[in-house]
Order: sequence, then structure tokens, then C-alpha cells
Amino acid sequence: MCRWLAYSGSPILLDTVLYRPEHSLINQSLNARLGVETTNGDGFGLGWYSADGDGTPAVFRDIGPAWNNRNLLELAGHVRSRMFFAHVRASTGTAIQQTNCHPFRHGRWLWMHNGSITDFHRLRRDLCMAVDPALFPSIEGSTDSEVMFYLAVTYGLDQDVPGAVARMAGLVERLGKEHGVPDPLQMTVAVADGERVWAFRYSSVRKSRSLFYSSRAETVRQLYPEIDFLRGVSEATRLIVSEPLGDLHGVWNELPEGSYAVIPSGPEDYLPFVPEYM
Repeated sequence: MCRWLAYSGSPILLDTVLYRPEHSLINQSLNARLGVETTNGDGFGLGWYSADGDGTPAVFRDIGPAWNNRNLLELAGHVRSRMFFAHVRASTGTAIQQTNCHPFRHGRWLWMHNGSITDFHRLRRDLCMAVDPALFPSIEGSTDSEVMFYLAVTYGLDQDVPGAVARMAGLVERLGKEHGVPDPLQMTVAVADGERVWAFRYSSVRKSRSLFYSSRAETVRQLYPEIDFLRGVSEATRLIVSEPLGDLHGVWNELPEGSYAVIPSGPEDYLPFVPEYM
């Protein structure tokens, strides 16, 4: 499995959350506490939106481990962004190659995933046949995660993100049942369009991989006024992470099973998520 984080809010240097926290994502690439594997060294990736870009995100991915990549350290100390993804990979069986590293990009969209489709090799043909033929050539790698992404794009990601992800999840579960694969889907997924981030926590067995969201910035400021980073960030600034970046009480909240979060958020921090069967 994998570890990931999604950030949205005031522009910051990427290393502020990638390297500096006590239990940063780089630390998790070697010493994950809540993942299936302790080490996530089968590649990594960054995806970020820039203020002066054309709306499409930049992506940097590599097949080596994140903890000793000098280029990643260099980029993180110089790139500033208001919205970015970072992912460290532990392969579930597909090849260790750049095209299998997350996040995946299509147009303005970024997508990353932790989890798996059980017996993907049995379901893969039928899943791929459901991808819009115009999108199919864009699939570069061999992971279940990328196929899930293009299924979501096929099912209307541009119009309705939660609905598209729900229809993708429903298809995986329906095909799993048809092929005799019980409990086929395990996912924590993040998807962004440059304006908002959506994060989903769901599994067919109702025992999903860990996922947490940060408390609202003002709440954290009141709890920890001594933290310099918090003084300049907007109220809309939030993080969603596979596991907490530190042990500060009151900062991290577990996203409930079968739910999704949106940042910037509305009055509710999360909403229920249920697969849609077509």
C-alpha cells in the first residue's frame, strides 16, 4: 500500500509539509505507522498547481525511494503552491516504473490512490473496456489506480466528482461480484481540479485504510499559537493525509469509513459516500 497527502490553502513551500513535520511524508516513506507496509520505497510523485500556470498541474515522479532523492529535496525547497499532492508508493504487484507512480494527471485533474482492486488481473479487461475509447490511449501504466482514475473521468468527473467516483466504485464492486471476487475494492483516493480537493475513504469490506483531515486553521492556531507556520495561513487551509504528520492533540481527525471530504470545505467537514450501481 502507499502513503499520501493533499494540501490546499495559502501558498507554501512544499517542504513545509513534506520534510519539516515530526512525522512527515518523507519520514513515512521509511517508517509508516498505520500502513500495511512500514516502508514505501517503490517510487514517489508530486503534483502541484502554480499561480501563473495554465490551470494544468505540474507532475514530478520517480521510481526510487523518496527518502534519498536529491531532486525531490531541491524541488520541495523552492516550489511554492496553494494546492499540491504528494505520494510515496508501496507496489501491490504491478511494476515499479515511472508511469505507475502517482499522482496521475489528465487535463486539469490530479488523482492518487492508496489501496487496491482485489484480483485486478481478473477484472482488468472488463474495467478497461468500460473506459471511454477516447480516453483509453491516455492510460500509460499498468496499475488499478490509473484505471480507476480514467473510469471516474469516463463517468463524469468534470461534472460531478462524488458521483463519478461513486459510479467507478459501483462498477468495480459489480464486476467483482460477477467474477467471484468478494470485497474487491479498497481505496483512499484524492482528486483535485486546481480549485478544490476531494478525498474519499471507502472499502467493500468496510475496513478502509487510514485517512485523516486537519482541523480548521483557526482552531489549530488557538491550540498552538507558538507554531509560526499557522500565523499566515488562511482559514481555508487544510491537509488530508494517510496518517498524521505529528502527535499534536486536536489537529488530526479521522475521516469516517464510507465518507468523503472537500477542501475548501463548507459547513460540514465530510459527507457520506456510497457506491452507485448502474
